[in-house]
Amino acid sequence: MPFLELSGVGKAFGGPPVLRDVNLALERGEFVAIVGYSGSGKTTLISLIAGLQHPDTGTVRLDGRIVAGPGPDRGVVFQNYSLLPWLTVYENIALAVDQVFPDLPPAAKQAHVEKYIAMVNLAPARDKLPRQLSGGMRQRVSVARALAMDPQVLLLDEPLSALDALTRSTLQDEIERIWGADKKTVVLITNDVDEALLLADRIIPLTPGPGATLGESVPVTLARPRDRRALNHDPEFKRLRALVTNQLLGYTAGRRATVTRKLTLPDILPEDLEAPRTSRRRPLRPQEIKKTEVILSP
Repeated sequence: MPFLELSGVGKAFGGPPVLRDVNLALERGEFVAIVGYSGSGKTTLISLIAGLQHPDTGTVRLDGRIVAGPGPDRGVVFQNYSLLPWLTVYENIALAVDQVFPDLPPAAKQAHVEKYIAMVNLAPARDKLPRQLSGGMRQRVSVARALAMDPQVLLLDEPLSALDALTRSTLQDEIERIWGADKKTVVLITNDVDEALLLADRIIPLTPGPGATLGESVPVTLARPRDRRALNHDPEFKRLRALVTNQLLGYTAGRRATVTRKLTLPDILPEDLEAPRTSRRRPLRPQEIKKTEVILSP
């Protein structure tokens, strides 16, 4: 039995369905990346797995149980950090730990929070507020907070999309290192094919919406740990990148339609640009042209 399973899932918001007939099965400890265009329903899919929204059709199951709402067994890292601005790095993470482990003794709770602060290399910023942190540091706090809840599944909703290239590369390495240490089941939502190839065991394209659904799964057999510089020269990496990219492009090509329109040209005779400037006439409509007869005397 799959650890995380979506069966026939569909979701709409009062109009055409955003998602339809979504089927997904993940094994425990698997790292899966779902790749798709912006607006195709990726965040809706994450929200359904997290229990923040309920499917209109189908079911979401985790470890055999139907997901009926949010819970500590699923940690979510959003695009926009979602940190409380009046709390420090330590306090933001400790608040989550208090909710999940209310009976943990104070000393054990402090050690638990400090462990995850150190895991994302934020010990020097422990007592800083979010406004005193860079975007990359705030996202590390979000990752640490999700991991400190000790979830069974880590859901990453394009967590690096708003970061600059260097910070993004650094956090990609951090995510791979953390996953390698804890082997959590991870679902990464991204629109970056290279990022998916760098991190995931399997890539699943999401077709464009409305009515988006999951395409054919692509196993990523590249050896770990993966060096992004070496991957650029790896024939298998290039093959997989082309395969996933062509799948995504193929979905959009299949949705193109040919529209035939009747064009009515304006009823006007253009200016004669080849005539000398001094003798050019203005553009004329045919009804303005008057035919006259001129009689020439011999």
